[in-house]
Amino acid sequence: MNQPPVVEWTEADEPRSARWRSENGTPPPRRIALADDRTKADDAYRAACEGTALLWRGDFHNARQLLTALARRIDRRPRKTPPADVTQAFHVHRAAQNHRARILGMLLVPLDADLAVPLHRAPDVREACARAYGPGEPATGETADETAGTTGGTAPAASLVSLRELLGLIGANEWRKKGVEIPALGGDRIHPHYGVFSPARGEYVDLVAEAPLPGEELAFDIGTGTGVLASVLARRGVRRVVATDQDPRALACARENTQRLGVAGQVDVVEADLFPAGRAPLVVCNPPWVPAKPTSPVEYAVYDPGNRMLYGFLSGLADHLTPDGEGWLILSDLAEHLGLRSHAELLDAFAEAGLTVLDRLDISPRHPRARDTSDPLHVARAAEVTSLWRLGLADRDAPGAARARGRASAGEAAPRSAPPHVGQLSRASA
Repeated sequence: MNQPPVVEWTEADEPRSARWRSENGTPPPRRIALADDRTKADDAYRAACEGTALLWRGDFHNARQLLTALARRIDRRPRKTPPADVTQAFHVHRAAQNHRARILGMLLVPLDADLAVPLHRAPDVREACARAYGPGEPATGETADETAGTTGGTAPAASLVSLRELLGLIGANEWRKKGVEIPALGGDRIHPHYGVFSPARGEYVDLVAEAPLPGEELAFDIGTGTGVLASVLARRGVRRVVATDQDPRALACARENTQRLGVAGQVDVVEADLFPAGRAPLVVCNPPWVPAKPTSPVEYAVYDPGNRMLYGFLSGLADHLTPDGEGWLILSDLAEHLGLRSHAELLDAFAEAGLTVLDRLDISPRHPRARDTSDPLHVARAAEVTSLWRLGLADRDAPGAARARGRASAGEAAPRSAPPHVGQLSRASA
């Protein structure tokens, strides 16, 4: 078993060490200086930019204020005009995001062995941390000589974590408690776990709720995440849904949500890399939409390096469909507008996998960023369309398939005429 990473520093002329926690895999900082309520924001910002992390020993609320002050100093830097080339603009934008995350990640707070924060006015974060990291250990009252990273008279600081990550854990735990309302489930809520993509952008769920079912006997939901699509299919009357994922957090999340929604008797949540064994009349997949490298656990639902999941789904689909079955690929064309994947490449992938386009349903995004003209990627986001591609085996003789293929090749869609609650949903074939 791999040992967890350790961070080391000097405090009160004594060497200290503690477990280093970072969900995005950031290595332990090489240099650490102490900071408290007397630390000035300009000094903290300068140290962070030079690669020195700051271990907070003051009031927790003041640490949050310092983090906000650091963010203001990052945003205060003169912004360069975005490159005219949209692909280059995307990479510049990602680089700026990574720089921001690196600087803000330099403000550290301690966690005791029981995952409590031993700082004045700190909230109780033990539940949020336990849900992300696993259970902590009961406080023991050990002395500084017996435990790593302690100061005289305090509880053991068993680990260090960036304040930014800790606030993310707190926010994710609140979302898990509150849940996300899903209109396609009659307003019932999905409760996302930490590190599992939240279905806050509900348009892709609406597509699955409206597309005509090829049958109600069996469906596979590939990469189920929260289990939202599997639950929608079950509510639509599919008698058995096999929902797969390989992330333990997603598997636990999907099982909890299907149980909460009363469809656990119809949905089998199983661990698998893409497909379960066998064939089904319907195989659904909503892979990550952008072929780029993720930098945090939740980004694995957005970024798919090398289109691994997309092409893996397409290449294996024919072996898991019944002869008259359908594969539903739910995919945004944002990558096409960013120049990261062409429309022709997608159609070629269909053909190489022995698949044909039976139909395509489109819906425009409703999220605020699509209308935010200050976003460096606004042009691409404003043009984005999310599609549900109904795919069948290439030798299948389906009415209207030739017309659908022709429209798909041209990237066309018919006039929008969806029910009002679906939003801007359209069909790409007559």
